[in-house]
Amino acid sequence: FRMEFRDRAVSVEQGEFIIVPRGVEHRPVADTEAEVMLFEPATTLNTGNVRNERTVERLERL
Repeated sequence: FRMEFRDRAVSVEQGEFIIVPRGVEHRPVADTEAEVMLFEPATTLNTGNVRNERTVERLERL
């Protein structure tokens, strides 16, 4: 998959990881099916700093 930022895209291969600094706008994108694991603080909204109909207030915990 790739992580898209406003000014660039970073390809992330199997077994690799990427750290996105807090506050940096980003979007994970996959052209084919991909399994991605995200580690975020429990207070992080799935829609960034915007609350709308896509916002999930209670995410599933592992």
